[in-house]
Amino acid sequence: MSAHRIVMYTTGVCPYCVRAENLLRSRGVDEIEKIRVDLDPRRRAEMMEKTSRRTVPQIFIGDTHVGGCDDLIALDQAGKLLPLLSAPDE
Repeated sequence: MSAHRIVMYTTGVCPYCVRAENLLRSRGVDEIEKIRVDLDPRRRAEMMEKTSRRTVPQIFIGDTHVGGCDDLIALDQAGKLLPLLSAPDE
């Protein structure tokens, strides 16, 4: 459903990551690229450089940094997640 690449920085044991993934899947997202920052310290450094945040998940929809799980839920509750997912690439 999503017109954009979805990237989620995650760890192996993260209930917020699971919750965020479940929300995205419930909104029609079939594919989520997961980057395990617990397995590769360079990827954690990359995440922190891109987002200025240390916690997971950190979610990108296309080039848009959505933030973490709470940010994703707030975006959905505000009715802005589905339009973001279906917006054409620019």
